[in-house]
Amino acid sequence: MGKKYPRIKTKYPGVFYRQVDRIGKPGTEKVYYVLFKRNGKLIEERIGRQYADKMTEAKAATARSDLIEGRRLTRKEERELEAARKKEKKWTIDRLSEAYFKNRSPGKSKSVDQSRYDKFLKSEFGKKQPKEIVKLDTDRIRRRLLKTKSPQTVKHVLNLLTWIINHGAKNSMVDPLPFKIQKPTVNNLRTEDLTPDQLANLMDAIDADENDQIQGFMKMALFTGMRRGELFKLEWTDIDFGRGFIHIRDPKGGTDQKIPLNRSAREVLKKHPRVKGSPFVFPGRGGKRRVSVQEASNRIKKRAGLPDDFRPVHGLRHAYASMLASSGKVDMYTLQKLLTHKSPQVTQRYAHLRDEALQQAANLAGDLIDDAVKKNKKATKLERKAK
Repeated sequence: MGKKYPRIKTKYPGVFYRQVDRIGKPGTEKVYYVLFKRNGKLIEERIGRQYADKMTEAKAATARSDLIEGRRLTRKEERELEAARKKEKKWTIDRLSEAYFKNRSPGKSKSVDQSRYDKFLKSEFGKKQPKEIVKLDTDRIRRRLLKTKSPQTVKHVLNLLTWIINHGAKNSMVDPLPFKIQKPTVNNLRTEDLTPDQLANLMDAIDADENDQIQGFMKMALFTGMRRGELFKLEWTDIDFGRGFIHIRDPKGGTDQKIPLNRSAREVLKKHPRVKGSPFVFPGRGGKRRVSVQEASNRIKKRAGLPDDFRPVHGLRHAYASMLASSGKVDMYTLQKLLTHKSPQVTQRYAHLRDEALQQAANLAGDLIDDAVKKNKKATKLERKAK
């Protein structure tokens, strides 16, 4: 068919069609196909016919996005699921999880969720079918996990269980749960700040530390607001001294980012020693990628006399953001870009600091006017006395 009906590109990337004989009627019609990658393999998938399926190139582009994001199965996957359905009608959570993870794009979040499933869900729900799960089961695991895990972690675990069952329901493997899984409320708005004295003590403690790698690491966290994991992965090739940018690879938000290399960070990196044979700016043992700074950062935190609840690395990111927001000179959009937040909602936790700075500026304007009025009245009184 490929030789007789050549590919014809559309304006949408990865979408093409072949002009073929129309079914049951004279003339021709377009049959749309898409190309995409899954697990490193290039896949060509037929999407539908122009007339028989009322398919358009825009609909085909949407279908391609659904295939890439895992919201739609390929024809081969549908056949495999149907064969499995006929072979084994009992869809347990274990089997549903296998189908779910098989359909997810590879990446950091997939491996993290697989670990969550194996650790928290497999023993509890693996052998059960969704129809055998009652609300008491999910309430019980939520209460048990909250005794030792953070609300955010528990929410991630219960979200994963929801996604696995929903994936099975969407693909007609099982019926959806008749109830909504209750997740814990999560407050992610915690911010940390440092007073001028605390900041001065922290800088003294960093300079006094015996580990020059940790010195540079802590200063970069404070001067750039970069996340701990981003600093762990930072390589010298990611630093563009000429153009003045830092390339952040595979950040929390998923898409590579660039942030400005400010003067303070530039000075830190210029003085920072390079470890021979290692590509990393702050390598761990043997020049490999560092995996922890907890012991050293806690040592510096204690030496600086910082509060017990101050997180010595992530807290520096908050301190960086708080200083910029409270200056009144940085708008929320710019701050969002500097912090590489995926959405502006996360950055809004610092908005009140900027509001306070603007309020102080507004009050200053009022004070200046009051001073001008007072000076004018005083000058007028002096002129009257002189007369």
